[in-house]
Amino acid sequence: MTRILRTCSMALAALPFVAAGLAGQITAPSDERQRREASAEFLLLGASARGAALGGAYAALATDISALYYNPAGIAQIDHSGAMVSTYNYVDNTRYTWAGLAIPVGGGTRTFGFQIGSFGFSDQLVYTVDQPDGTGGTYGVAQTFAGASYAQNFSDRFSAGVTAKFVSDRLGDVKGSAFAFDFGTSFHVSTAGRPVRVSFVIQNLGTTMKYNGAPLDVGVARPPVPGQVDVPQEPQPSEYKVKDFGLPVLFRVGLALDAVASQQARFTLLSEFSQPNNNKAGFEFGGEFALSDIGKSGFFLAGRGSWTYQPANNIDAGTEAGFATALSSKESRQGVAAGFGLGYKRSAFGMGFDYAWRDLGPLGSTNFLSFTVSW
Repeated sequence: MTRILRTCSMALAALPFVAAGLAGQITAPSDERQRREASAEFLLLGASARGAALGGAYAALATDISALYYNPAGIAQIDHSGAMVSTYNYVDNTRYTWAGLAIPVGGGTRTFGFQIGSFGFSDQLVYTVDQPDGTGGTYGVAQTFAGASYAQNFSDRFSAGVTAKFVSDRLGDVKGSAFAFDFGTSFHVSTAGRPVRVSFVIQNLGTTMKYNGAPLDVGVARPPVPGQVDVPQEPQPSEYKVKDFGLPVLFRVGLALDAVASQQARFTLLSEFSQPNNNKAGFEFGGEFALSDIGKSGFFLAGRGSWTYQPANNIDAGTEAGFATALSSKESRQGVAAGFGLGYKRSAFGMGFDYAWRDLGPLGSTNFLSFTVSW
């Protein structure tokens, strides 16, 4: 066991150099077609109401259970074991659910974690060209990922972590799978008495998604041999060739500064730059105000808000479409998020609830709920 931990520690120590090289491999898409080619984009839906309220600009601040998703290096700073469950309705009766568990070992210098996320819907009617009113059948979509994480504190200022994930995507009777890794680092210091945190994260770096299943099986009639009598034959079993699709790889650089830091009050400003492989580069700004151990009661309260720049929404409809649309006002609100958190913590035991509201532009808005317990 000691030898395994030593090997993991050496691998994580080299992580910043590996991550720097891998980040250079993530290039912006050159045209609109490439921006739509990634599969399993549910991997970008988040993990907690706190992270959703901060617009994704959370990787540098993430030191709770949801760090399993946002930055695996953050779980190395967890003091006690804990679990979190998050859920929200996404669009048109689809639901996303995430759960995570983190367990510190070795006196808190190392942490192991596990997470699972699921997105989908069911009982949708099937329509075809031959049966436009419906076939009477139904189908569903089930997208799931499961991951295991390991993180370590290398000093009182630096930690690193890695996550290995299995991704499954099922559309009706067609399914695909892939493997991916997340790499994260966290560097934290104090400047003029104010804590500063910097993070570098690469998410969903892995294999491509290839699909198969009964709907892709087809029988092909064999052509007759020239010059010979055409004898009826059974169709030759074949399979449609399906293109492999890459995962939505995301490179993130985050910064968090405690503008106000006292024993019971904290106000943190956050910013983050992100470069996905299926969209243009974007950035986020956010802030969190927190009061801890209010009146020495063990209760805490936090308020959060953020704005995320949506690079794909900078199209002038009047120029591109030739006419005005009713979506411009809704698109301008996309990326706005806000929320709050409250809870109780005494010694090792703690429990909390977080809520976030997020505007999705023309798709409406959503409510994100998270429940946390530690021991």
